[in-house]
Amino acid sequence: MYFEFKQFKVYHDRSAMKVGTDGCLVGAWSPLPKSGRLLDIGTGCGLIALMAAQREPALEVTGIDIHEGSVLQARENAKNSPFSQRVNIIQADIRTFDAEPFDAIVCNPPFFEEELLPPDAARCAARHTSGLPFADLIRHAARLLLHGGLFSVIIPTSAFDTFHSLCLDNGLTPYARLDVQTTPKKAPKRILLSYQKSIMVQEVVLPHTGGVREGLLPNVREGFLTLQNGSSRTEAYAELMRDFYL
Repeated sequence: MYFEFKQFKVYHDRSAMKVGTDGCLVGAWSPLPKSGRLLDIGTGCGLIALMAAQREPALEVTGIDIHEGSVLQARENAKNSPFSQRVNIIQADIRTFDAEPFDAIVCNPPFFEEELLPPDAARCAARHTSGLPFADLIRHAARLLLHGGLFSVIIPTSAFDTFHSLCLDNGLTPYARLDVQTTPKKAPKRILLSYQKSIMVQEVVLPHTGGVREGLLPNVREGFLTLQNGSSRTEAYAELMRDFYL
């Protein structure tokens, strides 16, 4: 079982985190430094790590995950990619992981909080906040970021207030936001967010978005993206994924 992109393939049959739209959005949208070091928390099959490595050829990428099957498969995906020399996959828990600070951190975090959890333990750990609460994720992301470094995620719209407050409490300043709606008539259910450690940015231009709006976060340029128009991808979504989707 694999998903083929323009420059690499991602096998995900043994991974707790499969290839999905959320991960692709994080990988394509997250603001990245031109060089330096990036950490992908909960890398799963290595999707976001590989997308980041493709986007910035001088970036050194580390992916971590607690699930052994995911780590082994992510290592295979990285080894078979054009970026094998710059992507390192480690089995680790972010709560005990120690390393030199990173220039950027990305994550497609667990956020489903239904009372009925899926029966598969690995899938549960990958997708539910019971495995990694937002408070733990944000605290350790802030710990592992360089001053001025960027922390980018995707979360449900309903979780924004809680997530935003926790970021502020940990010294992370809003940098960019992209609201994502499936179709023009549906309210956004996902938000892509980027926070910067300790620095307030006055204006940010978001990459390849479907529109721009102001006012939800002070001093932050905000956008919105619609994924589908009928049965086809919107032009904005197609442009965002242009370098990845076949």
